[in-house]
Amino acid sequence: MTAPTPAGPADALGAALSAEYAAIWAYGPIGVRLTGAARTAAREAEAAHRRRRDDLIVRLSTGGGSVPADRAGYALPFPVTDRAGALRLAVEVEERTAAFWRAVVPVTTGADRDGALAALVEYALRATRWRRAAGITPLTVPFPGRPT
Repeated sequence: MTAPTPAGPADALGAALSAEYAAIWAYGPIGVRLTGAARTAAREAEAAHRRRRDDLIVRLSTGGGSVPADRAGYALPFPVTDRAGALRLAVEVEERTAAFWRAVVPVTTGADRDGALAALVEYALRATRWRRAAGITPLTVPFPGRPT
């Protein structure tokens, strides 16, 4: 899933919602390959994405916009067969979802922009934590959510 260039706030928020759906789905295969604190972190991440999804559904439906439908499933970018793959996918999920929220920032104002910035920061921090758990360096990226 690649972040498109949105035509306006409703399109950008709809695309971010679709990214949230995909992130929630991906945490299923991630969580089953983790144990202990990493599994707890995956559960917390999934719950955070679910909260943001729910907020977006309310925002879009009460604002007169259309709410994109969730899909039955999503293709993973690579097979997740062990802990290392799960951690790598968690990093990718957070980075990809951050990209959609980054696209929301320039086309929104007020509370929508504040929410987009909060999501972008949250996902950048979470991706950093997943990189640390996976032993991936560098731990941070210069511009979270921007394609490399």
